[in-house]
This record gives sequence, structure tokens and C-alpha cells, in this order.
Amino acid sequence: MTRKSKIPTESISRRKFIAQTSFAIGVGAVSGPYIVRGQNLNSKVSMAAIGAGGKGSSDTDNSAKCGAAIVALCDVDSRTLAQRKEKYPDAALFSDFRVMLDKMGNSIDAVTVSTPDHVHANAGLLAMKMGKHVYCQKPLTQSVYEARLMRKMAAENKVATQMGNQGSANDGLRRGVEVVHSGVIGDVRELYVWSNRPVWPQGIDRPEGSNPVPEYLDWDLWLGPAQFRPYVGPSGQNENRQRGGRRRRPRRGVYNPFNWRGWQDFGTGALGDMACHTVNMPFRALKMGYPTVVETEDHSGINKETYPKSSRLRFEFPERDGMPPLKFWWSDGGWLPHGDLTAKIGATMGSIPKSGCLLVGDKGQMFSPDDYGSRFYISLNDEKKFKGGDKHEAVAEVPETIWRSPGHNQEWFDMMKGGRASYSNFDIAAYLTEIILLGCISMRVGRKKMEWDGPNMKSPNCPEAEQFVKRNYRKGWEL
Repeated sequence: MTRKSKIPTESISRRKFIAQTSFAIGVGAVSGPYIVRGQNLNSKVSMAAIGAGGKGSSDTDNSAKCGAAIVALCDVDSRTLAQRKEKYPDAALFSDFRVMLDKMGNSIDAVTVSTPDHVHANAGLLAMKMGKHVYCQKPLTQSVYEARLMRKMAAENKVATQMGNQGSANDGLRRGVEVVHSGVIGDVRELYVWSNRPVWPQGIDRPEGSNPVPEYLDWDLWLGPAQFRPYVGPSGQNENRQRGGRRRRPRRGVYNPFNWRGWQDFGTGALGDMACHTVNMPFRALKMGYPTVVETEDHSGINKETYPKSSRLRFEFPERDGMPPLKFWWSDGGWLPHGDLTAKIGATMGSIPKSGCLLVGDKGQMFSPDDYGSRFYISLNDEKKFKGGDKHEAVAEVPETIWRSPGHNQEWFDMMKGGRASYSNFDIAAYLTEIILLGCISMRVGRKKMEWDGPNMKSPNCPEAEQFVKRNYRKGWEL
């Protein structure tokens, strides 16, 4: 895609925003049609995988289990393609998704996008522009600008979409949303989410030197829209080199295949990687919308290459849809909420989980100890411990108001064939992604209070934030 796009600002009111997202969150109904390529509803969906290894492997397999015919596999690693070809012998192989869509576009109904974060928007937008249905891994995009474009493109082309935060399909998450909406814990004014990530390198600078690019890897395509930098990692050759009379060990996996997550050019750090999971339930339950303030309260140190080893941020949300103003704290890298907030959790669980989510309401608290929000516990103000959400007396009478999932991937397939919108379709997922990525912008701006104008993607008091809303695309990769 080489045609430049203007930043798609939104002139919608907060009331309209909340009405739209509340409706979609509650009943999952977004206008269609989403019918696959003129086929009857019982025919197979012809699907291509963009990113075939790692998470792409399970995304492809899950699509096949839902009845897809895997017609093409695309990956920049030829070893991955050779391995996956054994399972899908009829699939055509490509290293460049642009070439794949150009040559096979008429034979493809849908694609999965399971690449590093920095390629999500390029692949997803091109596929949707061609009318293809898209399942894209979390976070939906690497930048706020891209999230806005993905949401707009999905709506304009009426394609079926789903972001890969699979916890969305759990009954427990949807039940948690129902319980908060029912008022069991009262008005929620504070939210705390913490994560044990990163489990990959962050807080480091770019290494010097380079290694020969291994013959199985197309490094130029792996970089995609990111500016060129030398490859550093295993080359498949004897990498031991002499320095000062001593042999040194080769550098392994600096960027590819997994450690890209901490690099600002390729990933979104601990916050971007995990918050699409851990903030998913409260985002829906608290109808969070756009924040008006984001502030990085502390971090372990950040440079221009990677996100910090640990961070603590605060988001502020105004009144919305009958809910009071909300403050949301995110922390990672081992930082936990203050002890007086988690005393009940410790008393119930024996210790404070390394990852968790705590909603503090006027009448009580809700706590989830897992990354996907699939389990939750309730403690009212006069109770000393938490009790499982399926056992607490106050939850028993809360009605079921949200539809239950047939499976995260199956939701996407049902949407393609004219069914209800998937629970994490891009209309919803893009908003969640935008909120999260504002934290990434805040860390790069510095320890200062960043006011935020959501519809226009601007900070009234931090003009330096603008450079982080949209990436500097490499020539030939512009959106």
C-alpha cells in the first residue's frame, strides 16, 4: 500500500461514543453483511495465513478446525513455510503478503494476521481494502493512527473481523461484565491492573555491529514498514569472532523471532502486549472510552530503542454513561498496587498474584487473578475475604445479558457467514487498542501529565506526543 492516508479524526460526541460501544459490547451487533465471496453458507472459507509460525501456527490450525480451507501460507522464514507445508500440502507459499494478495486475491476469502506488531496494520488494511475478512493478533496495531484506520476500513468494507485476545470468548469474562453492570460492587472509581511482563529484554539500547542474515530469513520483509537496521542474531554460520585475543559468544535473537516485543520499532512493550488481555474485562464493564489524561508516574528508565523494564501509569476517564470519573493504574515489571489495596487478595489467595486486575467500587471489589479475566472474585465492603464469582450470594440473581461464545475463532467464522458480530471485532478492539497505546505514547513523552483529545488524537498540552501517534514508515510501506 503506497497511497498516503490522512489521520482519520472523529467528530463524535462522548455520548454517541458510549452509546455505540455499549451496544456493541452488550449484544455484539454491528451492521453487515459479512457473507464470504458469493458462496453458499455451507461452503468452506478459503483462508490465507500472514505469519505462519509461532502464534500464526495456532491461528491457522484454529481456522482449519472451524472449517477453513487453507489455500496460502505467508512467512518471511522459509523454514517455517516448509514445516507448515507438511500439514497443509495444498497451500501456496509466499514470503511477501503483498505478492500473495495480488496473485491469489480472487481465491482468498479471509486472512489471519499473526506477524510482529509493526506489520499488523499494513497487512490488515491491505486485506480489508480488497474485501477480505481479517483475524488479527493483539494488539490490533502498533500505533493509535493505525488503530483508527483499521476500525474505519473494517466499517467501510463491511468485513468480518476479530482481534486475537481470546479471553473475550470466556464465559467468566462476560459474566464479570454483567456483574459490574448490575451494580453489585457499586460505582467503580478506581481500577488497578498489573502484569509480570516483560519476560523478554527491555530497557536496553541497540547493539553495535551486525551478523550475516541467514539464508532462511528475508530480513527486508521482516522489517516491513520499520526503518532499516542491521540484522543481529543467529546467521547459521560460525559466528565466534576474535576480539582482544578472546573468542566471544554470538548474539542470539536480538529481534527475531520473539524479542521484538520490547523494541519501540517493532513491538509495544509489556503494556501493549498484555493489556489487550488484562484490561479487556474492565474496559467493557466500565465502558472506558477515551481517557482525558494519561501520565507515566514512574518507570525504570527509557531510551529511544526499547520500553522500560518496569513502569507505572495512570489513566483518567471522565463521567460516562451514568458512571463516575475513573482512575486506572497500570503497572508491570514487578510493581504491585499498594498493600492496603491488596490486603484482601493476599488473605484470600495466600499471596498477591504476579498478574491481576482489581476494580474498587463503592460497595465492594472485584478481583481477577488471571490474564484473561476468565475467573473473578467478589468481596463486599463488610467481608474480609474474596469469594468466587460463581459462589457469591450477591451474584446469584444477576441476570445473563451478554451472549455466550461458541469459541473465539468460531465467532469470526459465524460473522463471516452472516451471523452476529464477533465480541472483539475491530469496532471494539480498535478502541481498546487506542487506550492501551496511549500509555506507550506517555512513556515516550516522559514523566508528565499528558492531556488527551481522543477524537482528534492530539494532546492539548504535549505537542511532542504527535510524533508517536503515527510511525515514520519506510519508503514503499506507507499506508
